[in-house]
Amino acid sequence: MFSDPLSLALIAIAGVLIVFMFISSRRRRRDAETMRAKIVPGAEVMTSQGIYGTLLSVDEEKNEAIIETTPGTKLRVHSQTIAKVVDETLPDEAVEEAEILEATGAITDPEIDITDEPEFGERDEKPKPAPRSRKKPTEPTE
Repeated sequence: MFSDPLSLALIAIAGVLIVFMFISSRRRRRDAETMRAKIVPGAEVMTSQGIYGTLLSVDEEKNEAIIETTPGTKLRVHSQTIAKVVDETLPDEAVEEAEILEATGAITDPEIDITDEPEFGERDEKPKPAPRSRKKPTEPTE
């Protein structure tokens, strides 16, 4: 039936793609469930528009969430716009890298914190250099 090696290879590739799609959908579903479990009043959240705030309440029937961005400023958003719950803990990889660099002596100054990288959406505090004025070259007079 499938004696041609090309057709066998195509069937094998299709099978591998189906398995990978199944695994990735399972992972996405698991991540969505853990995210839903973290969405509780009092949690620091970020919306898909990049707005950070504290979650005050969630109404499951209306699919609405109330977020306080600054004291006294409350936003009513759709609950699916909450993109992530902001954790104040460092990622495990960053902590491991910091420990390795400190153990090997690559970082000798204790004031340097290599795990202090800006989060997505945060700005660096590096000032931009002042623009230089462009002067026209002076022409020699005769």
